Amino acid sequence: MTVQLSSKLSSIRASLTFIPPFRYLWQSFQFLALQYIGKIPSQTLRRWFYVQWYGLTLGEGSVIYNSCHIRSPEKITIGDNTSIGDQCVLDGRSGLIIGNSVNLSTGAWIWTAQHDPNAIGFEGVEAPVVIEDYAWISSRTTILPGVTIGHGAVVAAGAVVTKSVAPFEIVGGVPAKKIGERNQNLDYKLNACIAFW
Repeated sequence: MTVQLSSKLSSIRASLTFIPPFRYLWQSFQFLALQYIGKIPSQTLRRWFYVQWYGLTLGEGSVIYNSCHIRSPEKITIGDNTSIGDQCVLDGRSGLIIGNSVNLSTGAWIWTAQHDPNAIGFEGVEAPVVIEDYAWISSRTTILPGVTIGHGAVVAAGAVVTKSVAPFEIVGGVPAKKIGERNQNLDYKLNACIAFW
């Protein structure tokens, strides 16, 4: 009788090894929920979920448009009067700080983690990204880990930024290089806060 019970317990334990631990189930739920929250047509509801449920810091007058993909929102800080365009990717795994009056155009991707292509074990490389006040990140750009985009800097459409950009510098290309300078007398507030979209 004890042998039968012991063998049944062993088979139950063996079958439980295929059930992922609770934290993985919770992480999967949160990841899937973030995908759906990004598609909610109401900016007010999206904002509430990002801030109240996930702990994203979102400044006054800032807006995150529809269909954004956000990773680790609890490690993301967005300043006042900032506009995050539709279909942007915000990766907060290693920390992401976006300043005031920053414009992220449609489809801008910001990554704080990637793989080291030269690592024997394909290990990950992580570093925070900082985007300072009045920066303008144009459409379809990619910003890689460890980059700081300086005050008032502009990243041209389609650029891949692998190194930090100086204040008021305009960069473009793959990899991004300096192509110009921006006016240094910037004094505007982005007013993109809409309730529905």
